[in-house]
Amino acid sequence: AAGRRKIIARQCRAVQPGFDTSGLATTAGDFLAVRTFAPGQRVVAPFAGGRVGAGDNPAVHHQAAADPGSQNHAEHHAGASRRAVCRFGQGKAICVVADAHRTVEQALEVYEHIDILHNNVGATGQLGGPIDVSEEDWDQTFTINAKSIYLTCNAILPAMLKAERGSIINVSSIAAIRYTGIPYVSYAASKAAVLQFTQSVALQYAAKGIRCNALLPGLIDTPMVHAQLTGHYGDKEGMLDRRNATSPTGKMGDAWDVAYAALYLASDEARYVNGTSLIVDGGLTAGIGPPA
Repeated sequence: AAGRRKIIARQCRAVQPGFDTSGLATTAGDFLAVRTFAPGQRVVAPFAGGRVGAGDNPAVHHQAAADPGSQNHAEHHAGASRRAVCRFGQGKAICVVADAHRTVEQALEVYEHIDILHNNVGATGQLGGPIDVSEEDWDQTFTINAKSIYLTCNAILPAMLKAERGSIINVSSIAAIRYTGIPYVSYAASKAAVLQFTQSVALQYAAKGIRCNALLPGLIDTPMVHAQLTGHYGDKEGMLDRRNATSPTGKMGDAWDVAYAALYLASDEARYVNGTSLIVDGGLTAGIGPPA
């Protein structure tokens, strides 16, 4: 139909055919999602530890509110993210390495308003249960996975309230609602916190034109999984075989699947979707046993 908005998604991984990943981040489940929203819409997409977030045309902002890495590390990946967005988009992007409030200030200085916040930050933390995980790791995992979302919402909501519109997408995990077989209690608990935070924000601000939803990815084949979970399975091949076999589809999802779900929740087509948890897991959490 005439005027139909176009969706484009690109996964920032070396295996993506035809995609030059030189100089780009390829860690922690990276993906780049570029979408042409309604004219003039602006997005803020946080990242930590080099993760590439989701952006729109014409504006994408990357914010390192909870980046555990160095300033130089964050700046390197922020610049790479901007170049990647501009490569696939038709507009321009700015990347900000700063705290949440300064990021919002710079975004408003350049683009006047913010329409979409995509909190795409995550780390599994130390594997183990309460007697295995250190207090330091527990705190760091909650800082990255949960506190970062509070910080960005705290900074951005005033601007959205002023504009009387906004869409917030928080990435949680099926680990927030199911035991996945991997003992990472700090990760699971922090991602569960994201769900209740999402519902609280969604209901408190619904009448103000602001939506807030959560994404719950399941078994997704990402660089973060390779980097942080291979040891749990023994080796890379064994990990891939077991995770693929566990999925009802016979194969894990990838960052494309999560990207398109985020794009939908960010879009005007999801204008009546609020306070929901959108599961992207190939049906895994719908069952109580292995596929027949």
